[in-house]
Amino acid sequence: MNVKSRHHLRADAIDDIEDALATNLGVELDADTYERVEFDDSDWDVVLVDGDPLVLYVESENGDADEREPFLTVEGANAYPPGRHVVTVDAGAVSFVSDGADVMRPGIVEADEDIDAGDLVAINEESHGKFLAIGRARTSGDDMVGDSGKVVDSIHHVGDDLFEFTI
Repeated sequence: MNVKSRHHLRADAIDDIEDALATNLGVELDADTYERVEFDDSDWDVVLVDGDPLVLYVESENGDADEREPFLTVEGANAYPPGRHVVTVDAGAVSFVSDGADVMRPGIVEADEDIDAGDLVAINEESHGKFLAIGRARTSGDDMVGDSGKVVDSIHHVGDDLFEFTI
C-alpha cells in the first residue's frame, strides 16, 4: 500500500474518534498524535495513532461511503483490548478467521449480549485472547452461539494488507 497523503486531524475529529471508541468498545485511547492516511492503491481509510495504524473508518451498515464510523484495527484491538462488542472464537476457527473467512456460529464460544445486528465487532480467540479480525455482526450477540450459519462478515483480518502496513 502506497501512501498518497498524511495529515493531522483536527481536534473535533479526534474527539469523534475517542468518543466513538469509548462508547462502542469501552476503549480510552491515550495518544499525542492522530494522522489520517490516504493510499494510492487501497480503499482503506486509516488513522495513525502515535504513528501506528490503530483506527480505521468503516462504511456504515447501509454502505454509504459518506457515513463512515471509526473502529479499531486488529493492531488497535490488540494494543487497546475492547471491553465491549467482542466475539470470541475457539481454536478450530482461528486459521479460518485469520485468513479472512466470515465467522460461523459453530466456531463461536462467546459473544457480548450488547451486540446488535449491524454493529462492528472485534473477533478474538479464546486460548490467548489475541484479536484476529474486525467484522460486522449479521445478528445479535445473544444469537451468535449455535450450530450453523454465518453471523459475522469479515472486514479486516490478521495478514491482510492493512495488518501488514507499516510506515
